[in-house]
Amino acid sequence: MIDLNADLGEGFGRWTLTDDDALLSVVTSANVACGFHAGDPSVMRRVCDLAAERGVRIGAQVSYRDLAGFGRRAMDVPSDELAAEVAYQIGALRVFAEAAGAQVAYVKPHGALYNRTVHDDGQARAVVAGVRLAGGALPVLGLPGSRLLTAAAEAGLTGVPEAFADRAYTAQGSLVPRSEAGSVVMDEDAVVRRALAFAVAGSVEAVDGTAVAVAARSLCVHGDTPNAARIAARVREALETAGVAIGAFA
Repeated sequence: MIDLNADLGEGFGRWTLTDDDALLSVVTSANVACGFHAGDPSVMRRVCDLAAERGVRIGAQVSYRDLAGFGRRAMDVPSDELAAEVAYQIGALRVFAEAAGAQVAYVKPHGALYNRTVHDDGQARAVVAGVRLAGGALPVLGLPGSRLLTAAAEAGLTGVPEAFADRAYTAQGSLVPRSEAGSVVMDEDAVVRRALAFAVAGSVEAVDGTAVAVAARSLCVHGDTPNAARIAARVREALETAGVAIGAFA
């Protein structure tokens, strides 16, 4: 069984980026922007209402405080401050999740914070400290082998390894930086093939052509890529046709 997740609620005011309605008909887990890289109270409330209605698990997608840069700019935030900001974002989303009759079921860092916690012990521990500060023992999504998953395990949290069907990988199993050409896989057929490789073979072809082992419990299809909802639907159909069960991890 594998979980299918997408980043949702990535709008603000009159600006809309993700097709939340369509994606919530496909995915089993929704990484909801909590206001620091995207999202506002109205957007968060609407996505939580829709997710609860459709039985989709609600996750807090926490970020550096970088609304202008969509959370994708590198930042240096002191550990205590970052822990507080992570807890703040989880708490904000929890209000709307509980109002919808659901709950925040897991946490996933976004963008630059996600990539930083792959190798940075201090920032990884700060994210985990923020999760603990927010209360409960929420699972944490992260890249396999990352410092984030290690820190989560050390703190008694469940670390959930994640793969990306629409992102390019290095031979070391990390994501190719978005600043490099080809970092985002745009070909729909290629995204579907990669999703099947993750779910069935537990591996993916890196940019240098080598096969990289990636054991993932959750598979992400980014909500901000063109035709994201259609791609996600094709991925789900292909997985189910291959006999892979789709189900939330939380």
